[in-house]
Amino acid sequence: MRKRVIEFHNFSFKYHSQKNPTLKNIHLNIYEGEKVLIVGPSGSGKSTIGHCINGLIPFSYKGEMTGSLKVMGQETKELNIFALSKMVGTVLQDPDGQFIGLTVGEDIAFALENDCTPQKEMFGIVKDASKMVEMDDYLPASVHHLSGGQKQRVSLAGVMVDKVDILLFDEPLANLDPATGKYAMALIDKIQKETNTTVVIIEHRLEDVLYRHVDRIIVVNDGSIVADMSPDQLLTTNILEETNIREPLYIKAVKYAGCELTEDMHPADFNQFKADLCRKNLLEWFEDSNPKTPSKEGKTILELKNISFSYSPGHETIKDVSFSINKGEMVSIVGKNGAGKSTITKLICGFEKPSSGSILFNGKDITNETIKERSLKIGMVMQNPNHMISKHMIFDEVALGLKVRGVAEAEIKERVDNTLKICGLYPFRNWPISALSFGQKKRVTIASILVLEPDIIILDEPTAGQDFRHYTDIMEFLVQLNRQGVTIMMITHDMHLMLEYTERAIVFAEGRKIADDLAVNVLSDIDIIEQANLKETSLYNLALKTGIPEPRKFVERFIEYDREVRQVGSRDAILY
Repeated sequence: MRKRVIEFHNFSFKYHSQKNPTLKNIHLNIYEGEKVLIVGPSGSGKSTIGHCINGLIPFSYKGEMTGSLKVMGQETKELNIFALSKMVGTVLQDPDGQFIGLTVGEDIAFALENDCTPQKEMFGIVKDASKMVEMDDYLPASVHHLSGGQKQRVSLAGVMVDKVDILLFDEPLANLDPATGKYAMALIDKIQKETNTTVVIIEHRLEDVLYRHVDRIIVVNDGSIVADMSPDQLLTTNILEETNIREPLYIKAVKYAGCELTEDMHPADFNQFKADLCRKNLLEWFEDSNPKTPSKEGKTILELKNISFSYSPGHETIKDVSFSINKGEMVSIVGKNGAGKSTITKLICGFEKPSSGSILFNGKDITNETIKERSLKIGMVMQNPNHMISKHMIFDEVALGLKVRGVAEAEIKERVDNTLKICGLYPFRNWPISALSFGQKKRVTIASILVLEPDIIILDEPTAGQDFRHYTDIMEFLVQLNRQGVTIMMITHDMHLMLEYTERAIVFAEGRKIADDLAVNVLSDIDIIEQANLKETSLYNLALKTGIPEPRKFVERFIEYDREVRQVGSRDAILY
C-alpha cells in the first residue's frame, strides 16, 4: 500500500488581507516517491497550496485555516516551521527571498551548517551539489552578482544538500534559459528517481516540465482542484485551455488540425507521441493556412557601436557588440543565463557606462547622457519586480513616475486606471503590494513603465510567472503599443514568445552577439541553439517527425493562426 506523505482533507484557507478564501475545500493526497505537477492561472491558489505544504502558511502568512493538512502523517498546524523544513525542502519562485549566505558556497552550505555538519565533510557535499547545477566555478562569487538563472540554480543546490522527504519547487523554470530549464528538469528527475523523494512542482511552463516524466498533474482554478489525472489523460481534454494554461505547442497544433487525441497515443511525451496518426490532418491544415506577410523595415531609432563593458578589470562582460533597432520594431534578445543580455540593456538605459563604443538614439550620441535624460526616451522593466517597487500601494507605485514628472492629478488617475485594466490589476488597485504574488508584482512593474509612454520599452522577461491569459493580455497590449510606434525590446527565455511576437531575434553568448536573424531561423540553427542554450520548438520537431515539408513555414503559419484564434477569443471575452 502506497504511503501518503501529503494529505489535504476538506482544507480551506483565507488570508487575513482578503475577503474570500483562496483555497476552498481541498481534497488531495500525494504519495511517497511521486512526482506531481500543480498548474493553474495566476491567483488560482496553486502557490498557496505550496505555502501550506512547506509551513509558510500559517507561520509566515497569516490567515484562517480549516480542515486537515498532514505532512508525513503529522498535522502541520501542530508543528512549527523548523520541523516542517526538515521534512519539506523548498526552492522558491523568487530566489532573492531565499538567500542567506553572502557567497554561493556559503548559501549552499547553510542547511549543513545548521545541522552542524563537520567542515571537512561540508566542503565535499557543497562542491558536489554546485557541480550538479554547474555553479562549481562560482563558489566564491557574491550571490547578488549572479543572473536570475544562476540564482535559481544556487537555490536548487541549497535544497539538494539537505536530505528531506519532500522537495517542493515553486516555478523552478521562471528564470532559466530553455536549455538550462531542460537540465533542471532532468536534474529534478534524477534526484527523485535515485532517492525516491516525493517531488511537488508548481510551474506555468507545462511543456518544459513534461520534458521528463510526471506521475500526475493537479489543475487548480479559483481555489479548487478541477482536475487530478495523468498527463496523457489531461492532454486529451480541454481542461488546460479552459483554465488558461498553455498546452504544449505540438498538442495545440494537432488539435487545430482536427486530430482527435487518445491516451494510447502518449501525447504527454513527445518522443513517444504517435504523431504519424495526425500527419494527414496536419498536412491539410498546413496547406490551407495562409503565409505570413513580412513587415517593412523602418528608420533606425537605436544603434550600438562596438560596445564593450567590464564589471571588474580583466573580465569583459560585453565584448565589441554592435546592432541597431528600427523604430516600431519588436525585437527579442535571447541567450543563455549570464550571456550579457541584462547587462546590455543596463548600458542602453544608462545604469552602466560602456568602457568603449557608443550608443546613438535617433542618430544622436547619448553615451554620456544621465539615467534621467535617457528615461524620457527609454523605459526599462526589470526581471525581478522587487528591484523596482518602492511604494506600498499598487496605484501609488504605478502613478509614481507620472507624479515625479508633474502630470496633473486627473490625467494621472485616467492613465493609471487604463494601464491597470490592461495589465489585469484594476480590481486590486487599492491593494497593498505586499499582498500580491510574484507574478502580480511583475505586472505592477510593467504597468509603472507602460504608463509613462516612452519611445522604447525594454522588458526583461515580461511574462515570467504569468498564466496564459495574462501572458496574452500583456503581450497583446504591447503589440498595440508597438502598432502605435513604440519600439519594444524583450529579453526572454520563452521561445514561443520570441516566435509569436518578434520577427527578429538578437542572440548573445559569452558576452558576444552571435546572431541577428529572423526568429524562426534562429530556432532552426543547431549551432546557435547549442551556443546560446536555446531550445528547438516542438512545432519544428513535429513537422520533422510527421514529414511535413518546409518545417520553418509550418512554424510560422502555426504562430500566425494561433494568434488570430486567441485575438478573436479575447475580443469575444470583452464583448460578452
